[in-house]
Amino acid sequence: MGGFVYILTNKDNSVLYTGVTSNLQQRIWQHKTHYFPQSFTAKYNISKLVYYNYFSTIEEAIKEEKRIKSGSRNSKIKLIDSMNKEWIDLYETIEF
Repeated sequence: MGGFVYILTNKDNSVLYTGVTSNLQQRIWQHKTHYFPQSFTAKYNISKLVYYNYFSTIEEAIKEEKRIKSGSRNSKIKLIDSMNKEWIDLYETIEF
């Protein structure tokens, strides 16, 4: 089973959150609806999907998530810009 690495931000693009999941559409819906009300993303209203990438195995996705998380904010911004220069919410564009 494959997996996705994703980056979310808030409406002001001031906070970045990197995550990994095997079901991107469901996971982003959980962030958007504050399904886990005590979570970091719910607390800071982080629900705008600005980057995602699919990997053929969840292990590869987890490895990439760790690489991204260990990088600087600047490296995350460059990664987002490479896919989504306008930082629009990509949630509605997810294709399966």
